[in-house]
Amino acid sequence: MHEPPSQPEIKKRHAGGGKVMDNNCSIRPATEADTEALFDICLKTANGGDDASALYSDPHLPGYIWSVPYLKFAEDFAFVLIQDGRPVGYIVGVPDTRAFDRELQANWWPFVRQEIAGLTPARPRDADVIERIQNPRSGTPWLQDDYPAHLHINILPGLQAAGWGRRMISIELEALRDHGVRAVHLGVDPNNHRARGFYHHLGFSEFERDGSVAFAMRIDEGSR
Repeated sequence: MHEPPSQPEIKKRHAGGGKVMDNNCSIRPATEADTEALFDICLKTANGGDDASALYSDPHLPGYIWSVPYLKFAEDFAFVLIQDGRPVGYIVGVPDTRAFDRELQANWWPFVRQEIAGLTPARPRDADVIERIQNPRSGTPWLQDDYPAHLHINILPGLQAAGWGRRMISIELEALRDHGVRAVHLGVDPNNHRARGFYHHLGFSEFERDGSVAFAMRIDEGSR
């Protein structure tokens, strides 16, 4: 993989001063060294929370959209869950979805298109992701006026019900709130019923439009 455009180093300020510890797991700020792990975790959870390795010809395809650009361009809001020294989950986000989309249009998608040049769709999900890379679209433009920030979280199946998702979202929301964010949203695979139940349990409101499912929440001080 070629190197994408260089980005300035961003000092991390969250994750409870460094780490949240419990048994052999911890949460820490993500770094550039976690890039391949974010690609891998995204792939291993891209089938409604389960492994999508058989669905993509290039294992980087889902991560080009749903994980790595956040690490490259919004590192201050990227965190990883570590077990026995290796990343097993991540949460990423941005405070301003529209500004992030403009950043990717200028500095990320041209690089990714070069990376996948000549790739012929051969597996079930290839064509959809290639189309998204060639013609990027924001998944929930109808929520962005009221909920401008957004996030993505993925944890490998073995730890998905261990309480770490709640902790990671708490850290992410703190980081966004400290940046002045008042409201956040996220998209969910309509078939991922576990995730939908999880976000309801955390107090997110569910929205549906044109077959898409999203959750949103106000996070400013007045809503706590």
